[in-house]
Amino acid sequence: MADYYDTLAVAHDASDDEIKKSYRKLAMTYHPDRNNGSRAAEEQFKAITEAYDVLRDPQRRAAYDRYGDAGLRGAGGAEWHHVDLNEALNIFMRDFAGFSEFFGGAAGASTGPRGGADVKVDVPLTLAEVQVGVEKTLLAKLLGPCDRCNTTGAEPGTRMTKCPTCSGTGEIRRAQRSFFGQFVSAARCSTCNGEGVTIASPCKTCKGEGRMRVEKTLTVRIPPGVASGQYMTLRGQGNVGARGGPHGDIVVLFDVEDDPRFERDGEDLFTELLLTYPQMALGADVQVPLVVGETMLRIPAGSQSGQLFVLRTKGLPRVNASGVGDLHVRVQMWTPTELSPEEERLIEQLRELRPAVAQPRNKSFWSKMKDALRA
Repeated sequence: MADYYDTLAVAHDASDDEIKKSYRKLAMTYHPDRNNGSRAAEEQFKAITEAYDVLRDPQRRAAYDRYGDAGLRGAGGAEWHHVDLNEALNIFMRDFAGFSEFFGGAAGASTGPRGGADVKVDVPLTLAEVQVGVEKTLLAKLLGPCDRCNTTGAEPGTRMTKCPTCSGTGEIRRAQRSFFGQFVSAARCSTCNGEGVTIASPCKTCKGEGRMRVEKTLTVRIPPGVASGQYMTLRGQGNVGARGGPHGDIVVLFDVEDDPRFERDGEDLFTELLLTYPQMALGADVQVPLVVGETMLRIPAGSQSGQLFVLRTKGLPRVNASGVGDLHVRVQMWTPTELSPEEERLIEQLRELRPAVAQPRNKSFWSKMKDALRA
């Protein structure tokens, strides 16, 4: 798979404006309407549009930067696929509609039924579900096809007719002469709203929209390792467009509940254990919590408060990729706030055996501690 940054001829730290500017320049060069249907130009147009569509989205760009194309299947949906020509043209028109006059069309105008809007569905997840992946059943409230008119918007027994204002083209063209010659402008037809047809007898159920509110049950397989803010896209399963327009998408947005036992950084987890002075001075085997279950950790004798231990592959799996993160365990010495008489007597004996001596730590110790705290 080609590198998206190379495809758009931008650096990996390019700003949003630089990405947009480069795409616009390349799209003007390879747009199919400017290349007489050239197959090579069409393929290049699809490639640069796909790269732009990923890099313009901060979350998808972050997933791509970290995991490559594998990350897109977590941030862009389990059914992620390369864009086809129709999607590429829609993306171009969505962000650069003002350039359509270069290709013989109207600035901002479009003909035929418009596509339905996307729908966002929030999915709460626990860290345990993130650990293993989970299948979720979602209930989405959508605009679906009208059963009475079968999406036409016309009352059964009647039909749509060609718009008399635009003769079915969906746009009104006007020619004007200027000092530089004839200039042709085009705008969406106000009579049919660019659809090219009118309805004399609107459907009584949907009022001519061709769609109605429905509830849809979806089963979604969420891969292990996802994080809050990441999402997957269910293409073509969102709202249906008015009067037979194409479906939008459903965007499934993940919201991972905080686990009080851990801090998370990508696939790595961090936790802290409070140990007694004897455990740290003499060593001990202690239980460490995992997302699911527990494991044992050997604390060597003479361990210091703040010391960090790393349990390899005990973190979270990488989303849609091989490998597992680590669990970082920092130990701190616990000081009791209340002592029994026997505890006071024993600690007094310890103080007599080992008098307190205040002396600074050497520089190498603090350097190691800083490195550990940064981890």
